[in-house]
Amino acid sequence: MNPSADRKLTLIGAGLAGALLATLLARRGWSVDVYEKRPDPRNKGYEGGRSINLALAERGLDALRRAGLQDVVMAQAVMMRGRLVHPQDGGPPTLQPYGLDDSEVIWSVHRGRLNIALLDAAEAAGARIHFNQRLDSVDFERRVALFVNDHDRTARPQPFEALIGSDGAGSGLREAMRPHVALEERFQPLGHGYKELEIPPAADGGFRTDPNALHIWPRGGYMCIALPNTEHTFTVTLFLPMQGEPSFRTLPDLTAAREFFQRDFTDAMPLMPDFDADWTNNPVSGLGTLHLQRWRMDGRAVLLGDAAHAMVPFHGQGMNCAFEDCLALDRHIASAPDFETAFAGFEAERRPNAEAIQAMALENYVEMRDSVDDPDYLVQRALEQALARRHPGHFVPRYSMVSFTCVPYATAFERGKLQRAILVEATRGCATLQDVDLANADALVRERLPPLPAVPA
Repeated sequence: MNPSADRKLTLIGAGLAGALLATLLARRGWSVDVYEKRPDPRNKGYEGGRSINLALAERGLDALRRAGLQDVVMAQAVMMRGRLVHPQDGGPPTLQPYGLDDSEVIWSVHRGRLNIALLDAAEAAGARIHFNQRLDSVDFERRVALFVNDHDRTARPQPFEALIGSDGAGSGLREAMRPHVALEERFQPLGHGYKELEIPPAADGGFRTDPNALHIWPRGGYMCIALPNTEHTFTVTLFLPMQGEPSFRTLPDLTAAREFFQRDFTDAMPLMPDFDADWTNNPVSGLGTLHLQRWRMDGRAVLLGDAAHAMVPFHGQGMNCAFEDCLALDRHIASAPDFETAFAGFEAERRPNAEAIQAMALENYVEMRDSVDDPDYLVQRALEQALARRHPGHFVPRYSMVSFTCVPYATAFERGKLQRAILVEATRGCATLQDVDLANADALVRERLPPLPAVPA
C-alpha cells in the first residue's frame, strides 16, 4: 500500500513495540497516531520495581539497525558474555559463555531508558503520541475508537482506518476485539512469580561484581538472576513459585525473606545493602504465556508483541520477538494491496514463530534454574560447543540460533530437537567431553543435519 497524508494508522500502546513500529511506519510516510494510557515517562519518570531487565539479542539489534537506532541504544547497553553460575555451596562462580567468542554475546538494556529513546525516535519520524489516553471501547462498524483520560475522565472519540494493538499482555484492543472475533484465547499461568531487587554501585562508583555476565543462582525449582546496568547497578530478579515450599507464600514478611536469602543466596546478600527497602517496596508480579489462535479482525485490527503472544522471560526474547513483529508488519503493510491482506500475511508468518519461542522460553526456565550445574547438562554443553566448531553452518546450538541469528524461531525449535537428540545419544555414559566418541558424534551430525538455511536479508 502507498501511504498518503490522509491515510492514518492508529496504534494502541507506546511501549517498546508501539514506539518502534510507529517509527518504521512514519518513516514510510504513513500518518501515525499512537495512544498510550500511561503518562509520558520523559516527564513523569519511569516506574521501577515491575520490569525485568531486557536482554537485547541479534533479532532486536537487527530491528534497531533498520530503524537507525542502534547507536543510541548501544550507548546504554552492557555486554553479557554468558551465564555466571553461583553454586549453592558457596564455591566460586563459573562462566558458561553464550557463544564461541565475543562476537556472540547479548546486551543488558534498561526498559525505561530504551522506551524513552524509542519515543524520541517515533516523534522525530513524525508520529504523534497521545499520553494518558486509555482505549475504552471500539465501534468497529463505524470505525471509531473511544479513548478516556483516567485523570480527568474526558472522553475522546477518534475515527480510524486500522487499529494496531501494541498494548501489551493486558491489551485493551484485544479486549475490544474479543466479542467480534474467535480469538481462542488461552492464558497459561506459570505458577511462579518474580520480585525485583537491586545491587547498587560499589563505594568507589564501580560495579560490585563482574558486569559482563548474566549472574544466575540456580536452586532447582527457583532462582535469582542479576543483569548489569550502565550506571553500575544490577537489576536482580527472584523467580519463585507462588505456592509450596519455598514460595512467595512462605515469605510473608521481611524477616522470612532475609532468612531465605541468607540461606539460599548467601553470596548475593552482601551485594544488596538496600535489600530491606527493595523487598518491602517492590511488588510480586505473575508470569504466564498467552496463546491466541487469531491475531486480527479482517483489515480493521491486528495485534502484535505481548498483546498477541506474551511469554515468560526466560529466553530473554520477548522484546526481540516483538521487534521482529514490527519489522514483519511494516513489511507486509508496505507490500500488500490492503490492510486485510497485510494483517493475514503478518499473522501467517509470525504466529508459528511466536509459538516456537514461547515453548523455548518455558524450557529455558527449567534449564536456568535446574540444569546449568547438572553434570549431564555440562558434558552435553561441552559437546555442543565442540560440534559447533567442528561443523559450522551445520551444527549451530539452539541458543545461538535464537540469540545470534535471525533464523526463524520455528526453524530453531525444530532443528534444536534434532541436535538435542544427537547430544544425548553421543554423551550417554560420558562424564566429560574426553569420554565422548567424537568420530561417532561427527557421523551423527553429517547424517542428520543438513546445512542451516540462509536467512533472507
